[in-house]
Formats: sequence, structure tokens, C-alpha cells
Amino acid sequence: MEQQHKKTRAHRKLIELNDELENYFSNTIIPQLFVDADMILRKFTPPAMRHFRLSADDIGRHIDEVASNIRFPTIIENIKEVIKSSRDLEKEIQTTDKRWYQMNILPYIIRKENRTNGVIITFIDINDRIDVLRRYEKLNKRYEGIIFSLSHDIKGPISNIEGLVNVLKGARAGEADTGPIMDMLSLSVSNLRKTVVELADIGESDTDFARAAERVNFGNMVEDAQLALKDRIYETGAQIRTEINEPEINLSRRNVRSVVYNLLSNAIKYRAPDRAPEIFIRTEASDGYTLLSVSDNGAGIEEDKREAIFERHARLRNDVEGTGLGLFIVKRMVEDTGGRVEVESRLGEGSTFRVYLKGEQ
Repeated sequence: MEQQHKKTRAHRKLIELNDELENYFSNTIIPQLFVDADMILRKFTPPAMRHFRLSADDIGRHIDEVASNIRFPTIIENIKEVIKSSRDLEKEIQTTDKRWYQMNILPYIIRKENRTNGVIITFIDINDRIDVLRRYEKLNKRYEGIIFSLSHDIKGPISNIEGLVNVLKGARAGEADTGPIMDMLSLSVSNLRKTVVELADIGESDTDFARAAERVNFGNMVEDAQLALKDRIYETGAQIRTEINEPEINLSRRNVRSVVYNLLSNAIKYRAPDRAPEIFIRTEASDGYTLLSVSDNGAGIEEDKREAIFERHARLRNDVEGTGLGLFIVKRMVEDTGGRVEVESRLGEGSTFRVYLKGEQ
């Protein structure tokens, strides 16, 4: 009789536990699945039903038959791994519909038998969190790029100002008319100020991850770059031609300015020793991109170094002044907005850089 009472109490306890489990699965707001050791789907929460489009008919089916609903290709392997090891598994996953989840697979252990009888799988939607982290990462890259640009791009205008100051000193010594020189010096200072402001201007919109895109005129950007490099152009006798077939693009002004400046600066800097630089700047439409190409008749680049030139602090020639950041900055800025950079070069004959820019809508 006592034995019968024990069995009755145990049965009631099992029913209570089952009811508690049913109640938990019915009321939780988290998508969860219970899969037994035979890989049969035994239970799931209502959020799991909505997230993964499951129905009551899926109860009792092999997990392989509903894996396509869950849209994560290695889930079966992960379940088997947990059942075999009896250890928790936690990982961030991206389902085939491009959403991110934190997936936890916990072993369901029968303590008396010390046996794993299945798993409970929890999915926490972290798509927004991943999106925010990615945007912060992009923002950090922009800050880093701005620092690199400030240290690199203002050297030309500063050099130009220094040259004008020296000319001004000589003109005063000879009591010549300094009015035109003062005008050029004022323009150079204005250009330097604009460069610094454009590069360093990060407002509230940037913390909201909005790009400061605007209609940028390529002709104006080329003129700005030529003004900043005026001394180098004069010293080297550089001839610059342009063919602007696509006059504008909707993009960050600071990025376009930095790209044009760096490519033009390099075309002058890495000139051939026996001839004056001849540089051709062209813009055109190309398969959904705006293609900016800068061709020169300079020293050219060895074939095995054409990838290395885009690395940070890459220096191919020690006899040329520079930090090795120019092309690194260009590549980062262009790729960050969905574009790409290509280079074609023949040693001793010159190079062509093709920048495929993706304008914002």
C-alpha cells in the first residue's frame, strides 16, 4: 500500500513538473526549442513559433525536417555536439535571412542517470546590437581616417604657405610689390583652414551614423588640390589635363577632396627622374559607379608591389618624402562607402589609378 502511495506521489510530482514546464514554455518571451536525444523536436515557445514559422504539426518531427525554418546551417551539428559533450554552447549566429542571434544550447540532463536526454535551445535577437556595434566600428574608422588625413593632407598647403612666405621675404628685401603675393598667401591660408575644417568636422549627425553626403563637384575638387600643390606643380613643371564627363557625385566632400588630393600628389611625387609629370584626370559613369581615374607618366610600380602600396605606412621609395598613408587613406575611404580602387602600372612608363566611387542616394 505504501509503495502504491509513493508511485502516486511520484506521478503527481511528474505531472506538476510537466505542467510547470508547459507553463514556462507557454509564457516565456524568448524563442526556445526543446529537442530530445533522438533529435526529435518536442516543444517550442510561442515566440519560436513566430520567429521560425513553426506549427503544432512540427512537434514530433526530426529536427532535420524543420532546420530550414531556423535558417542556421550548422544547428544540427551544434545540437549533436552538446548532446555528446553535455556542455553548454553559446555563439553569435547569423541566420540565412541575415538576422543575428545569440544562440545558447543547453544540455537537458537526467541527473539520476547522469545522461543528456536532449537540449534546450534559446535564441536572443541581437540584430540591433550587432548593427550598433558595426556602426560604432565604422565611426571609429572614420575618426582614425580623419587623424591620418589631417597628418597627411595638410602638408601640401603648409608647404605652399612656407614657400609664399619665403617669396614675400625676398620681395620685401627688394622693395617689390607684395600685393599679389599677399593675395596668394591669403588664399592658401583660407584653403588650409577649409581643409582642416572639412577633415575634422564631426557633428552630432555622425554619432547618429549619418554621412554628410552632398553634391560634390569634381572640377572644384581638382582646382582645390592644384592650389594646395601649387609649389610642387611649379617646381616639377607638371602638366595637368582633365576630362570631366561626370561633373558631380553625392558623397562626403572631405572624402572626395582627400582622394583627389592624394592621387594628384602621388602622381607628382613619384615622377620619372628624366621628364616632367604629365597627369590626366578623368571622370565617367561606369556600371553604377562614378569612375575617377588619374593617369601619369611617372616611375611606375613593380608588379609584386601593387597590393602593398595600399597598406598602412607602405613606403616603396625612401628617397621620396612621405608617411606611406596616402593610398591607405584613399582605399579605406572608398571601400567604406561601397567602392573600390584598382591600379594599372608599367615600370618606367607610368600608372593609372581607377577609383570606383559609389554615390549615396
